[in-house]
Amino acid sequence: MLEALKQQVFEQNMELPKRGLVTYTWGNVSGFDKETGYFVIKPSGIDYDVLKPEDMVVMDLEGNKIEGKYKPSSDTPTHIELYKAFKVGGVVHTHSPWATSWAQAGRSIPCYGTTHADYFYGPVPCARSLTAEEISEAYEKNTGLVIVETFKDLNPDYVQAVLCTNHGTFTWGKDADEAVHNAVVLEEVAKMACRTEMIRPDVKPAPDVIKEKHFMRKHGANAYYGQI
Repeated sequence: MLEALKQQVFEQNMELPKRGLVTYTWGNVSGFDKETGYFVIKPSGIDYDVLKPEDMVVMDLEGNKIEGKYKPSSDTPTHIELYKAFKVGGVVHTHSPWATSWAQAGRSIPCYGTTHADYFYGPVPCARSLTAEEISEAYEKNTGLVIVETFKDLNPDYVQAVLCTNHGTFTWGKDADEAVHNAVVLEEVAKMACRTEMIRPDVKPAPDVIKEKHFMRKHGANAYYGQI
């Protein structure tokens, strides 16, 4: 079942350690199939060195395992909430060090320049801390719900990333490939922003005109970046 999607999700999971975004098993990628309404996700706690395409787990949006010999990622309920709310095709979770440092500080990542603006339309938000009750009951599902809450006044197609306070990062996209691409970009943007503040602690965000120009030339209705 969904063999091509399993292969894609496997390959994108393997990109995470390759790109320096995960240590050991600290991350996962999933991909959604619109025809069946199922998604494919990495199994929980399986080392990347032994991971194979056939190890990927097929799930539905009610949290039922459709196919797979392993348990799905423990973050599966978070992925489900993002698929339901954002209607995306791929989701990634990492504890990548630079972006997670911002998450642990409970800070959004400001847009300081064009690299950030090329991909994220404004700051990358940091979700609020979960309450004790949210943590003790349905922690992973509530993580997803708090992310969705964070985007109640934001467009998840314009900022395809979020920081979870005291936790890590989630990114998404039209498919698993784009979601991983956004995770890589998020880590680089987080690194640049941190160094920018180290060099100039009183730095201000880039002007809105920079944000508008750089994001819209790649993603707007009249985008002209690349071979479009």
